[in-house]
Amino acid sequence: MIKAVIGLGNPGKQYEKTRHNIGFMVADAVASLLKCNKKYIEKCFSHIYECPDHDLIIAKPQTYMNNSGVAVKNILEDYRLKPEEILVIYDDLDLPLGTIRLRKKGSSGGHRGMISIIESIKTENFPRLKIGIGRPERKEQVVDYVLSPFSRDQQLIVEKVIQSAAQCVVNVLKYGIDKSMNFCNQKII
Repeated sequence: MIKAVIGLGNPGKQYEKTRHNIGFMVADAVASLLKCNKKYIEKCFSHIYECPDHDLIIAKPQTYMNNSGVAVKNILEDYRLKPEEILVIYDDLDLPLGTIRLRKKGSSGGHRGMISIIESIKTENFPRLKIGIGRPERKEQVVDYVLSPFSRDQQLIVEKVIQSAAQCVVNVLKYGIDKSMNFCNQKII
């Protein structure tokens, strides 16, 4: 049973609408769908929404992407959770924009936030929801690409993806990961 939904991203206004922050965007959408407390608390190096009706917290680590593991480890310890009781949401360069993938476990796939989490909690065995953002045309542009906002043309797709991903999380909370795979693993557009 999932007890913590953790959306990855970078803190600060300058990163708010960037591709790397899609995990934060989905976390906010889940908090809204579940009618969680509107005001977050600052705890475990994160902004945390408490959702008492669902025995759930929704966290947005404030450690910057590459140090996400510090916050996740603190969340696990402070809330006495097992790795399999968290669901991490993050951007994925290897999936095209408009695609979401739910997995029970897996490698980091080279994602620095996931590398940090895996190193900090010493396991790959935790659920994750990957949100496709596509790749830049040239490999050397990756950092600039993930730290830039979606184009105007992409905004409509991104809004649909955020809502579909949030609904996926709600399904996982209601029905579990296995029963949610078919709904969640899709290309939105």
